[in-house]
Amino acid sequence: MFARWPRFVHCLVLPAGLLLASGWGLGTYFETSDDLAIIQLVRGITAAVPVSNLHFYFHGLAAVLAVLCQQWPAVPWYATLLFVLLYGATALAFAVIDKLLRGRVPAWQITLLLLLFYSTLWLEHAMWFHFGRVAVLLAGSGLLFAAQRPTQRWAQTLGLSAFGLAWLIWPGAADVALLAVLPGLWWLTGRRAAPLIVAAIAWAVVAGLALHLLRPASSQAYRQLHQQATALNDYRLYRLAPASATDSLGLRLAASGMLGDSTLVNEALFRRAAHFEPTYFGQHVAPAKLQATVFGLIREYFPALLVLATLAAWVLAHADMRGRPGFWLALLAWAGLLLGLGTLLRLPPHLALPLLDLLVLSAVVFVLRDEMESERRAVRALLLVLGIAALPYTVKTLRRHQQLRAEQHRGLQQLRQMRRHTYPAAVVVTDVLDEAYKSQSPWGRPRLGEGVGFLSVTGWYTADPSQAQLRRYLTGTTDMVPALRQLARRRAAVKWYLTPATARLLNQQLARDGQSGQQPWQLVARERTGAGSSTVPRLYFPTDKPVE
Repeated sequence: MFARWPRFVHCLVLPAGLLLASGWGLGTYFETSDDLAIIQLVRGITAAVPVSNLHFYFHGLAAVLAVLCQQWPAVPWYATLLFVLLYGATALAFAVIDKLLRGRVPAWQITLLLLLFYSTLWLEHAMWFHFGRVAVLLAGSGLLFAAQRPTQRWAQTLGLSAFGLAWLIWPGAADVALLAVLPGLWWLTGRRAAPLIVAAIAWAVVAGLALHLLRPASSQAYRQLHQQATALNDYRLYRLAPASATDSLGLRLAASGMLGDSTLVNEALFRRAAHFEPTYFGQHVAPAKLQATVFGLIREYFPALLVLATLAAWVLAHADMRGRPGFWLALLAWAGLLLGLGTLLRLPPHLALPLLDLLVLSAVVFVLRDEMESERRAVRALLLVLGIAALPYTVKTLRRHQQLRAEQHRGLQQLRQMRRHTYPAAVVVTDVLDEAYKSQSPWGRPRLGEGVGFLSVTGWYTADPSQAQLRRYLTGTTDMVPALRQLARRRAAVKWYLTPATARLLNQQLARDGQSGQQPWQLVARERTGAGSSTVPRLYFPTDKPVE
């Protein structure tokens, strides 16, 4: 009926142009320190050798990244891999929308819809970088793409490959994406989607079982400790009941992300001093988390909610759609998924918006899957709603861009300060790296000095088996406190650049050695600063002499 532009314009050229334009205009910034921690490990910056097994993420891919970083260290392989996959996810999502509307509405309206969809619902993924976004979007978009083409074997292979690759990056994210798009898969092709769904579930089950069976004992212990620390810090599931001063210290270390001392932070600690009490959680923690989730979704992602509300209103206004209970059951299930994640676990930005995008795509599928006389009015309604949301969302995006640029500048200043204070030490003990790199560009290479070894004492990976190997490489022992004591004896060869809170916790760990008859050490700041600078990192020096 309408003139058609070549399919590759919408499905390949437009996604590439939008990603490049947003990256050039707004930049790209780490959302959290997770990506930086992974880059440091696979590059061997915070490990004795490049790490090829990350235990939770990038199964199989970490080994490839480690080899590439060794062979061509100047290339930002991590960012390149994830942005190529983000482009793939964007192209798949655009292809789903294009196929729904091709030949049914004018080509310029499809283009405008894709532009507004990207500007209000997708732009954040390119600007605020996190591997979790890529995993969710790639898994969900791949499955929708395959379900839309049930008779084309290449499309089934491509969609399942996208899901499998996303699962390797982050299994949990891919599994949640599968749950989110199940209604959309069914609405696209009905029972013909069953083989695709079964294949995706089979992959998740078989691959998950294989990982569990092949996981070594050290990896299993690390996984268990990581899950307990996450339940404490991120999910706030535990009610704390320390039975001794040792338990209290262990819990403070765990709350600060200092998981390396297995004598203090271990599974036994959580069994003794941290308990999940459903009544307490339901009365004191869950209501606040639920409220924060609801207000956070409304404040941060109102365009997606506005589109979903518009589509729901459209279904209500049409009797032939209104009587189909599947749509309303899906809405309830989606609400339960989002609110359940936010209340029982956590719903950070790198999960919230990708999931909302998949929900929007699935709801658009329901409304536009059938031929109808009012389809052009439905598209115009979506264009109007997205156009209205675009202005305030643009203002919000520009404000976030300014905040991220400011955080990036502060982080660079911290890194320069650390380099100036610690040069030319061969080893630096620090807790600064993760915070300083939080909003840095994924395309930038870490500028930390050549030949410097970093022992990071905070972060989710401090209990990683690679960190014990690093301590053995640096000191000859894997135990945290004896390793710190050995580093303290090396004087000028080792620099300690820490925030005061971390230094106090390290001093409490070292003081326990004094109680057990070992030579006591403590960290003392070289420069005295005002009380208002309690979070500013500074240089410390170890001493075994009494300090007044």
